[in-house]
Amino acid sequence: MTDVPVDNAARGAAPEGLTLAEEEELRAELAKVEEEIGTLRQVLAAKERHCGELKRKLGLTPLDGLKQNLSKSWHDVQVSNAYKKTQETLSQAGQKTSAALSNVGSVISRKLGDMRAHSISHSLSGYSIRHSISMPAMRNSATFKSFEDRVGTIKTSIRANGLSDM
Repeated sequence: MTDVPVDNAARGAAPEGLTLAEEEELRAELAKVEEEIGTLRQVLAAKERHCGELKRKLGLTPLDGLKQNLSKSWHDVQVSNAYKKTQETLSQAGQKTSAALSNVGSVISRKLGDMRAHSISHSLSGYSIRHSISMPAMRNSATFKSFEDRVGTIKTSIRANGLSDM
């Protein structure tokens, strides 16, 4: 903000609703406030220089101040309600994801067990478990499609909750 002196000749007529005396009084007050602002700026600059000298004498570097500010800011973030709510939400999302993945693992184990049992009954007819897993027919089975859908749903949920970076 720059201080622009008011030229009495350039000011023209008094603004609406003000008498010439009121305008003069306001202009005098404005000049006084602008002068005080200038004085305060000079005082502040002197105080900042003095503060810098004291820090230099104490061996405090700008890096120390930055470290202290960051530490305080991080502490303030950790005690904020937003941080606590986010932490709680992420914890719950992690627990739900873990439970869902455990459930998927159980389903896979059960289905593989079923396939193995089914494979053993077919192994007498010349098919091996390796052959039955690699068969394209398995990919088109309802079990495989259901598994793909569940994995896709979990993946979508994880992305929607912002947990893809975990």
